Amino acid sequence: MQTNVIINGTQRRLELDPRTTLLDALRHHLGLSGSKKGCDHGQCGACTVMVNGRRINACLTLACMHDGDEVTTIEGIGQPGNLSALQEAFVSEDGFQCGYCTPGQICSATAMLEEIRNEWPSHVTDDLLGGAELTNEEISERMSGNLCRCSAYPNIVEAIRKAAGKGA
Repeated sequence: MQTNVIINGTQRRLELDPRTTLLDALRHHLGLSGSKKGCDHGQCGACTVMVNGRRINACLTLACMHDGDEVTTIEGIGQPGNLSALQEAFVSEDGFQCGYCTPGQICSATAMLEEIRNEWPSHVTDDLLGGAELTNEEISERMSGNLCRCSAYPNIVEAIRKAAGKGA
C-alpha cells in the first residue's frame, strides 16, 4: 500500500504492508531510529512522535492511516549542534539516565508545552478557561504516558520547566 507522509519536513512515499505500524515504518523503512520500541502496547511512551502537532504512540497506529500527515520525530526536533531548547534543558538538567525513553519524553514534552501555550486543560487543571501553570501535578499528569524506568522524573520535570521559561 502506498502512503505519502511528510516526515520531519520531507515528503516521503512509502510502499508498505497495510499492517505496518508507524513506528516500524519510521525505524525499519526510513532508518529513523530515535523513536524506540519499548512495550509495543502503547503503555511506555518510548515511541512517542508528533502527528500534525499532536503527540501519539507510534506503535499503536498504522502508517497507512497517516497518508498526507506531518510526522515529527526526535530527529526533526533537533540535531547535535542545533538542539531545541527542550533538548538543551534535558542535557543541562540531566533529564535522562540510560536515554532509552528520552526521545519519546522530548517529543511528548514538546507537544505538551504547545498544549499549554494553547491553553488546553488537562485532568488536573484548576481553571478550565484560564490556562494551566507548570506545577508538578500538571506536568506529571500531562507526561503520565511516558515512563522512565531509571526514574529521572525530577530532572525531566526541571528540564521541562527550564525549557518553558526559554519559550521552547
